[in-house]
Amino acid sequence: MGCTTMKAVNAIPFNEARQLITRQIQAAYPVPRVEMLPLDQISGRILAQAVAGDRDYPPIDKSLRDGYAVRAADLPGALEVISEVRAGVESDVEVGPKQAIEIMTGAPIPRGADTVVMIEKTRREGNLVYIDGTYEAGYSINAQGSDARRGELVLHPGHRLGYAEICMLATFGYTQVQVFLKPTVAILSTGDEVVDVDKTPTDAQVRNSNVHALVTQVRKSGGHPVAFPIVPDNAEALRAALKEALRYDCILFSGGVSAGKYDLVETVLAEFGAEFYINRVAIRPGQPFVFGKLRERFFCGLPGNPASTMITYEIFARGMVELLAGVPETRLPLLRGRLTRPLAELPGLTRFLPARLEADGFSVTPLPWKGSSDVPAMARCDCFIMVEADRGRCEAGEWVATMMKSKSQ
Repeated sequence: MGCTTMKAVNAIPFNEARQLITRQIQAAYPVPRVEMLPLDQISGRILAQAVAGDRDYPPIDKSLRDGYAVRAADLPGALEVISEVRAGVESDVEVGPKQAIEIMTGAPIPRGADTVVMIEKTRREGNLVYIDGTYEAGYSINAQGSDARRGELVLHPGHRLGYAEICMLATFGYTQVQVFLKPTVAILSTGDEVVDVDKTPTDAQVRNSNVHALVTQVRKSGGHPVAFPIVPDNAEALRAALKEALRYDCILFSGGVSAGKYDLVETVLAEFGAEFYINRVAIRPGQPFVFGKLRERFFCGLPGNPASTMITYEIFARGMVELLAGVPETRLPLLRGRLTRPLAELPGLTRFLPARLEADGFSVTPLPWKGSSDVPAMARCDCFIMVEADRGRCEAGEWVATMMKSKSQ
């Protein structure tokens, strides 16, 4: 799709909008910037290098259980216990015919043994251990290199680093790694009706809740948020804020992107020579979503109603931030849920409806809500039912796409 500096009339389909955002950003920034950080500073960051094992893991054959190291050919039977082997201690003891060695979890397998029988399956009397049943060779043994071989790639660039990944880096001796830089994200809330949260609003005003939600969402996406003071519905003020926002890697606008007389964001962006790739998307809530580029900086214009702001960030703007943060492919956290009650929706738009995932883990219940300004419903829900544009009424028991609500961090 080409770009334009005019407001588009037709809304583009949901999936097409997501694909377009990905194509534009990947074409402009194929390789994000990197930095080197120690392990205690990389949680949630995106890995920028390949990670390989510095040795076999495990480096030797190890026991998976507390028990007895034996020869499988001697079972069942009564075996003489000749020694013990503890974790972290090397031993040159060898298991011979009709012999056993007491062994601890993680201890090296002694020479001659090919099986470990867990202690709960044995009976000890003096220096004899009685084992009923037969076991195959290799039972309860973690063989050398079975988890990873020396030089094997265990993590690739683009992987988000959590506690398990950090544990593995430490296991293979990495004290620091390269990660992609967090993109800086300018957040501009617009509107004469918006006041700071520490102010007492009049009945015609609203507190600036959107900026705090967006700061949290940007951080969760791997970006560094920079919240601007509220921008009034004034072209001169918006121009000044936009000039400052261009210092950052990308820009989020909250409000000012609808078709009203005082919705000035697109007008001012056009004055600056912005390219518009998306002006409207066939979704509800959040149709007046805008995406484009200005002076090598991508921007997203999000509708001002809180539900629209939060949802359009999650389904569109989050992808922009994640791609700039080094995620190779951004995905929606979609599951399949079974409706607990019917839904009556008009086809033609992809709809996102607040819902609750039930305790069974797959049933989903739509929550009552009054539209895109219903913040309490957004706070109560833990997921969103996504009703495809070509789907109308959905009956109880039918399966629907369900997008989990990301938790703050």
